[in-house]
Amino acid sequence: MLSRDEYLAAWSRWHGDTDTARPLVRGWLTAAWTLARPLAGLPPVVATAFGLLVAAAALVPAAAGGAWLIAAGVLVGLSGLLDSLDGALAIGTGRASRRGFVLDSVVDRLSEAAYAGALWVAGAPGWLAVLFGALCWLPDYLRARAGQAGVGETGALSVWERPTRVAMTGMTLGGAGVLAGTGADELVVTAGAGVGALLGAVGVVQLGISLRRMLAE
Repeated sequence: MLSRDEYLAAWSRWHGDTDTARPLVRGWLTAAWTLARPLAGLPPVVATAFGLLVAAAALVPAAAGGAWLIAAGVLVGLSGLLDSLDGALAIGTGRASRRGFVLDSVVDRLSEAAYAGALWVAGAPGWLAVLFGALCWLPDYLRARAGQAGVGETGALSVWERPTRVAMTGMTLGGAGVLAGTGADELVVTAGAGVGALLGAVGVVQLGISLRRMLAE
């Protein structure tokens, strides 16, 4: 298993030389690396599949509502950690591949669809849940298209990267569960989905400005 600094450097290379110095990014990656160390013999695809199953499982307690929303929030957070675990296992043990990189990206998008679905069944308006999900997908779609156009970098890190999406969904559902006894759970879910959509819009603008400059060059 690579050391933490070696892993961060390798992760950066696999993600278009993305800067890992930001506290949120470094903290998220360090947590994944720490979890991966004792599991170095586990095939990365197992963590990938389990992470998707956990994300989908969050729909069940989200639909149940009430205090069960706390469990939904915990499952969302766990799915995000498992998503980072598969990358840490692949990169940290030298098993990273282009096929695994693509599979991980697909699973990320499916997980985010499950997050949007969990917000919807928990009480967010359908149109807002769809907007939330679309703004989870759009930044990575823009990066993929820019990559096909010859851009080798990932563009600026925005306020709406994957750790933020996971944290926003998990805290929204968990917070709604805590306040379920007051009858404010649907309001909290709607407000959280709205804030997430707003952050998503800001993130797309940030990324768009960065990619526009790189495409012009």
